Amino acid sequence: MAEKRKLFEEVGETTRSGQPQTGGMIDAGRRGARGAIRLWLIVLFALVVTMIAVGGLTRLTDSGLSITEWRPLTGALPPMSAEAWQVEFDKYRAIPEYQLQNKGMSLSEFQFIYWWEWGHRQLGRVIGLVWALGFFGFLLARRIPTDWTGRLLGLGVLGGLQGAIGWWMVASGLTGERLDVASYRLATHLGLAFVILGLIAWYVYALGREERALMQARRSAEPKLFSMSTGLMHFAFLQILLGALVAGIDAGRTYNDWPLMAGHFLPPYPFDLTPVWRNFFENAGLVQFLHRMAGYLLFAFGVVVWLRARRSANRDTRFRFNAIFAVLCLQMVLGIVTVLYMAPWQIAILHQLGAVALWALILRGRFAARYPVPQSLRS
Repeated sequence: MAEKRKLFEEVGETTRSGQPQTGGMIDAGRRGARGAIRLWLIVLFALVVTMIAVGGLTRLTDSGLSITEWRPLTGALPPMSAEAWQVEFDKYRAIPEYQLQNKGMSLSEFQFIYWWEWGHRQLGRVIGLVWALGFFGFLLARRIPTDWTGRLLGLGVLGGLQGAIGWWMVASGLTGERLDVASYRLATHLGLAFVILGLIAWYVYALGREERALMQARRSAEPKLFSMSTGLMHFAFLQILLGALVAGIDAGRTYNDWPLMAGHFLPPYPFDLTPVWRNFFENAGLVQFLHRMAGYLLFAFGVVVWLRARRSANRDTRFRFNAIFAVLCLQMVLGIVTVLYMAPWQIAILHQLGAVALWALILRGRFAARYPVPQSLRS
């Protein structure tokens, strides 16, 4: 006679043989080394953040054009003799930046800016190596979870594309048309760095919980808050691109009064370049004005999103959006101080790292709106 089932027996608690179930079809695929892959991605995240900081300092020290060739493999070795240093210095002295801005620079001064750019490129190689060792190691060991191979491979593809865009950016400053790199190419380079950083962050958040737990969490998702945080993410990305345009033409070192610009709401001569579209990339007054206005609007929208998040029933979600709002306020203050003090490198790099922190926190809040952390009924 069949054994009677208990009234409150868990569905799927045991099989007929008495063995416990493990979670059904959701866990049927290859679970993989989720924890180890997550740790590897955290290392990549830290390296990309360091890369963004070093890239910012390379820009602030005007070091980006000190290496005039793109040699992905042989360029890993710096000059090893006095003759080799002189060859590199002679190549730099042939470009417009030296002839029109740094004429008379000594070899030791050149070595200072060379090491910044070399370090920036070398760090890119290290990131590529860490990605390759991790990806192919997990792939050969068959430890990548189901449906994750394409995502992790995509990070490597984007990293390779970033290297090519980096050279495309540098090449724009070697043609004789301008002293520095093209600001829109700098914005493309920085924008892709933030895309890569955002993908890594999202994957780290996703791998922090089991697939089954994420599927269950979606039942408690907050679609409206997720939609608003998605808008905040896009708005923040636009502001990051505008910040790159400001950095590309040193627009932060002009019009150093606030809240007005040269005593007026609009800066003088906002459309004096021809054709008109050039002003949106190369007119220091207009570019800084757009960055300011976008900052105000981003802050206002951030307040709206934060107020909406305060109504969330989930304590963890509210905490995450409180963190977003706190860093948003700090970033606003840093932006104003950067303008008032003519963008010294110490404050400017803090402002850039503030953008990194805000970007990661917005993604973290957005993830919580889609996949809320479970809490007890008492909470």
